Amino acid sequence: MYTKFGPPEVVRIQDVPEPTPRGDEVLIRVHATTVTTADWRVRARAMPAPVFTLIAPLVLGVFGPRKRVLGTECAGVVEAVGAGVTTFKPGDRVVAVVGAKFGAHAELVCVRQDAAIVKEPANLTFNEAVAIPFGGLVALHCLRDLAELQPGQRVLVIGASGAIGVAAVQLATHMGAEVTGVCSAANIDRVRALGASAVIDRNTQDYTLGPAVFDVVIDTVGATSFARCKGVVRRGGQFIAVLMGLTEFWQMAWTRFVGSRRVRGAIVVEKKADLAHLMALAEAGHLKPVIDSTYPFTEIVSAHRRVDTGRKVGSVVVTLAPV
Repeated sequence: MYTKFGPPEVVRIQDVPEPTPRGDEVLIRVHATTVTTADWRVRARAMPAPVFTLIAPLVLGVFGPRKRVLGTECAGVVEAVGAGVTTFKPGDRVVAVVGAKFGAHAELVCVRQDAAIVKEPANLTFNEAVAIPFGGLVALHCLRDLAELQPGQRVLVIGASGAIGVAAVQLATHMGAEVTGVCSAANIDRVRALGASAVIDRNTQDYTLGPAVFDVVIDTVGATSFARCKGVVRRGGQFIAVLMGLTEFWQMAWTRFVGSRRVRGAIVVEKKADLAHLMALAEAGHLKPVIDSTYPFTEIVSAHRRVDTGRKVGSVVVTLAPV
C-alpha cells in the first residue's frame, strides 16, 4: 500500500481484510505480480505533461492516492468463486489483468469472470505468465488494431527492450513484418534473438536520419516525437505514440485529415479475448516472456526502485508464494 505519492519508499506492506468474491467474481491467490511503468507513474504521479499533469490530481487523488494498492496484473490459483461463476473453479491456475482498477499487489484479488482473466498455459510458470500481459496487450493493440500490420511491412520499435518493446518485436515478427529495434548496446543481442532483423544502438546512431524508412514507427517509451521521426515514416505510414501529451493529441486529430502520414495514440482496454490470444501465442512458443528481475513480496520496494531506473529489460516480477 501507499498513502502518499512519491518515491519507492512510500510503499509499505500492511494487513487488510481478506476480500470475498461476489456472485460473478473469482478470488485469486496471487503467486506472482509485476511492478510496471504504470505503477511507477501512478505512485510518483509522474504523468506526461501538460494534459495528464493537469488531470492527474483529479484522477489519482488530490491529497493522497484514491487507490492505495497498486498492481495491474497477476498470476495465481483460484481460491474461491462466487455463486454465479461458471467458467472457473477453485484450483485453476489463471492469469488476470485488472488494469486501471489496480489492486494486484496483494495476496488475494477478486476479478469478475468476464474480465481479462484466463487460464494459464501449462507450459508457463506463474512468473513467466505474469510477465506477458502488460507489454503484450499494448503491443497487440498498437500493431493489430491501430497499424493493421500486414506481412512484409517494415516496423521500427523504439524502446525495444522494455516490456512493451519486447512484445512488439515478437508480435510484429510473428505477423510477418520486418522489424528493426532501437535499444541500448547492452540489449542488442537480446532484441535480435526475439526476432528483430536489425537493431540500432540508440546512443551511437540517430535512427531519425534514415536512410531506412518504415510503414510503422512505434515509440514505446516516449523517447522521440512525430516531428523528429517524420522523415523515416513512409508515405501512408503511421507513427504510434504509447505515451501521449498535448502535442500528440493535436497531431492525432490533424493527421487524420491532413498529410500522408498518420499519428496514432495507444489507449488500451484490457479484453479477455486479447489476453487469451497472447497466452495462446505463448503456449505455442511465438511469444516468449522476458523477465528483467524477480523480487520476493517483502522486497517490493526494491522492485519499484528497479522500475524507476528506466533500465529494466522486459518485466520486473514480484513473487508472493512458492512457484
